[in-house]
Amino acid sequence: MLGIFSIVTTEILPIGLLTTIGSSFTVSDGVAGLMMTMPGFLAAFSAPVVTAATARVDRRLMLCAFMVLLAVANFLAAAAPDYWLVLVSRVLVGIVIGGFWSIGAGLAERLVAPAAVGRATAVIFSAVPLGSVLGVPAGTYIGEVAGWRTAFVVMGVLTTGTVIMLLLFVPALPAKQVTRLSVLRGMLRTAGTRFALLLTFLVVLAHFGAYTYVTPFLEQVTGLGATRITVFLLIYGAAGIVGNFVGGAAVGRRPRTVFGLAAGLIAAATLLLPVLGHGSIGAMALLIVWGVAYGAVPVCSQTWFTKAAPDAPEAASVLFTASFQATISSGALVGGLVVDHGSPSTVMVLGGISAAVMVVALAAHGARHPSRPSV
Repeated sequence: MLGIFSIVTTEILPIGLLTTIGSSFTVSDGVAGLMMTMPGFLAAFSAPVVTAATARVDRRLMLCAFMVLLAVANFLAAAAPDYWLVLVSRVLVGIVIGGFWSIGAGLAERLVAPAAVGRATAVIFSAVPLGSVLGVPAGTYIGEVAGWRTAFVVMGVLTTGTVIMLLLFVPALPAKQVTRLSVLRGMLRTAGTRFALLLTFLVVLAHFGAYTYVTPFLEQVTGLGATRITVFLLIYGAAGIVGNFVGGAAVGRRPRTVFGLAAGLIAAATLLLPVLGHGSIGAMALLIVWGVAYGAVPVCSQTWFTKAAPDAPEAASVLFTASFQATISSGALVGGLVVDHGSPSTVMVLGGISAAVMVVALAAHGARHPSRPSV
């Protein structure tokens, strides 16, 4: 969980520092958004390739190696004299995301008793909203007080500490099931896996296409300063923690309902932000709804992939990671183009439409397969 927290915080740290980093290198918000685009595309590529290439290596050793690479990436970003070096550091982050997520997301069953696997998985995935509730607001605050480079230095130190924690407290995890590329290709031929990919694409595109540019929205539309934006992001992240545990507790019994509700709430929040987000109260209320909804999304998506391939949990994690990260990049890229040629409000509307399409697809699937809630 601490390792994924370090990864998630590093990955989305530029969201809170987007305009500050962009200004220091004299690049637009859309170009600065490449810091979100680069890691996702690399993660989508590295998830299957790195996992398959290291399939016979002890999983704890691989987790430690990825954390060392993440520390290097953070220190490189902090020291980068030019924007292209920041992007190089984000390439390294992408490799880490693809490898660590693919291995770590499905390790709960090897670390706890069978009866506790569901709760342990929710704890692991709590790192996602924790990255929002602690990582991004803290990084934004540090960037405001001491400069954005200091925020990356702090993340480098935290990541180094995580390596030590992994070595001290995680047992040896020799490779148990070899994940070959042929296994992944076979999974892609199943209808359940393809539908899980579709759902993940639509809802993650909606979220990150909009959320990557929430700071420009709060600055330009709501009219908030840096300190209040930090508070708003903190509240959003706290709501995400609630959504993660509520969703994690319920998704095993009602996967379709929980996933559809999460997407529906994201659609409602993003579509209403351009209307109600001009005032701080309306913006905060909608961010709370959005945070609760998105907090449930990663565990819902992982659950759907796992149910689609119950005999290959690591392979399911690879496809989950690859699809999730590729869509994060796509969302950030499309959102950046819209911001540079339109406005932050337009990004919110398009994100809401994408989430609404996901709800329609889920409802149609439920009507066709009422007895098959997940595949």
